Amino acid sequence: MTKKILLSLPKLFGFLFIILAFNSCKKDKTTTPQKPTVNPVTLGLYEYASGVNKRIFLPVTQVGTKAVTYYTVFDTGSSGMTLDADGILPASMITSSGIQVTGDSVVVNGITVTKTTGIISFGDNLSGTKEYGNLAYANITIGDQLGNLSLKRVPFFLYYKIVDNNNNKFPAHSSDVFGVGPGTSYVISQIQSPLQYFETGSNLTGGFKLATLNKSMFSTAGNYVSNLLTIGLTNTDLSSSGFIMHGLSRFNVGGYSPNIPATISYSGKTIAATVLFDTGTPSTTVIEDKLATTAIGNLPANSTVTVTTNQGFVYTYTTTSTSNLTEVQNPANTGDSRTIFSLDFFISNEYLTDYGNHRIGLKNN
Repeated sequence: MTKKILLSLPKLFGFLFIILAFNSCKKDKTTTPQKPTVNPVTLGLYEYASGVNKRIFLPVTQVGTKAVTYYTVFDTGSSGMTLDADGILPASMITSSGIQVTGDSVVVNGITVTKTTGIISFGDNLSGTKEYGNLAYANITIGDQLGNLSLKRVPFFLYYKIVDNNNNKFPAHSSDVFGVGPGTSYVISQIQSPLQYFETGSNLTGGFKLATLNKSMFSTAGNYVSNLLTIGLTNTDLSSSGFIMHGLSRFNVGGYSPNIPATISYSGKTIAATVLFDTGTPSTTVIEDKLATTAIGNLPANSTVTVTTNQGFVYTYTTTSTSNLTEVQNPANTGDSRTIFSLDFFISNEYLTDYGNHRIGLKNN
């Protein structure tokens, strides 16, 4: 008996070892790392004005390994960042016919430039620009020494040429855009808002809030205004902070659209409309009315305009000679059926985009 017991002990220990090893491996394979809790990031923007035109700018201070200082137009009306290649890529790579890429892609200064090309248009048939360039990827830093945020491997449009409707070429970096719309680029579907690459952790929803702009801070100096942009949304932002939420429609091209069904009242008439609230439109709101004639043009000062969305958000404003400028167009003239509200809208209203649930929030202030 003693001999049999001694012979069995190694087999028993080996069996137990196999069980423990199996359980240990099984546990490792099924364990999922927990996402950390993170806080929203709040950044300032620069408010700039030249005559009746207003802009808000977000600095970009790192692209790949390249330290830069470019002031990009913060644009709720488009999706994706566009940057001029001048000063980012070696001059030898940039020619009048395009960016030189050998093979499928090339990595320069920590920036992956692909052979995928496109033309991105801004504006309408009456006034617009076109950018020519390539899909690229890079880590970027937005903001500056007053507050900043790093985002990893952001797809963006790296352009080598920008022209107006008459094919006049603009200077380098004269139209860098930071598009934060909820969809994707109509030209290159990989490109979307860089803010979608913010790590939300376990407690936040992807998206941003834009506080009301400070009217008195717009100037040719480009004044820094703190705490305008909050990246990452809390449950409070989405449920009990007073925003009226608008669900967005998804399309095969462009993804989720920021355009919202509404009605617009002006000059004693009310029309059905699709509206876009666009920080990238610097001065003039354009009401698209298919029954309008070219004789209507600009609404006179002291005209009252009211927009009412399909979810009951209401905003009324009065035009002046220097602000809330508004014109009426027929879509046949502009090639665009949307009514586009200019940056003046954001002086009186808060704005929220919820990427996670595909919604836009609007709030009177």
